[in-house]
Amino acid sequence: MTDKTVSAKEPVTMIGLGPMGQAMVRRFLAAGHPTTVWNRTPSRADGVISEGAVRATTPAEAVAAGGPVLLSLTDYAAMYDILGDVGDALAGRDIVNLSSESPEKTRDAADWLAERGARLLVGGVMANAPMVGADGAYALFSGPRELFDAHEPLLALIGRPDYLGKDVQLAQLYYQAQLDYFLTALAALLHSIVLVGTAGVSAKDFLPYAADTVGSIAFYLEETAREVDERHYPGDDANTAMMGATADHIVAASRAAGIDTALPEAVKALYDRAIAAGRGKESWTVLSEVMRRRLP
Repeated sequence: MTDKTVSAKEPVTMIGLGPMGQAMVRRFLAAGHPTTVWNRTPSRADGVISEGAVRATTPAEAVAAGGPVLLSLTDYAAMYDILGDVGDALAGRDIVNLSSESPEKTRDAADWLAERGARLLVGGVMANAPMVGADGAYALFSGPRELFDAHEPLLALIGRPDYLGKDVQLAQLYYQAQLDYFLTALAALLHSIVLVGTAGVSAKDFLPYAADTVGSIAFYLEETAREVDERHYPGDDANTAMMGATADHIVAASRAAGIDTALPEAVKALYDRAIAAGRGKESWTVLSEVMRRRLP
């Protein structure tokens, strides 16, 4: 690659050099994008500096380097801490915040940046560091369409870029919803392993059965989506009363085995509330109605 080709690529700044930030920087460098980096702990930048990144000595210098400014931080509070003192350097800048946060705080951040003359594109990367840029990796984005379009080729280096809409909250909602499913499923997997393990069964021996259950969930996805969207819950196959009885049995088995019951009790509570509301003959998908209403 010639110097002329490199210089023609869009420059980019990365603030935050944890494993994800470093992985993204390496993708940008490999594609020929001039990349400026800054991190609170300067030594975290040493690896990517040796590979061609440019070290900024201050956040203001990083923001002023040119191109979009990508943030890979713990949360949005870190953005305020880092960018709060950069002054006029934010004016006219495009900020792509890939940090996790609540949707409400995301909207507040968009307003905060707009007051300083900057634009916010919200992102959520659905991959771990080793997966960045690999097949199957993707990232969710929301905010001004023109902002996404302007930087899509660069963002595509992280993974497939999915634009969700102009509402800045959407990417965070999708991101948190995905992690909601992911974390709950992982916790359920561990609980099932611990439960069967009380009989001396190894996790390895149980794994084929757990894998079969994971695969079977896909069978329910389309039907679940249709019933939830239509808010119509026919209980011809697996009604709430039947599934609730199973939830009760799981709690009883966990208690008898002497293991923690918090997770199965939380699931059982959903069924109990639906049954108490007179919806026991409807499909288990009616639990979505219970979930729509937060308990006092």
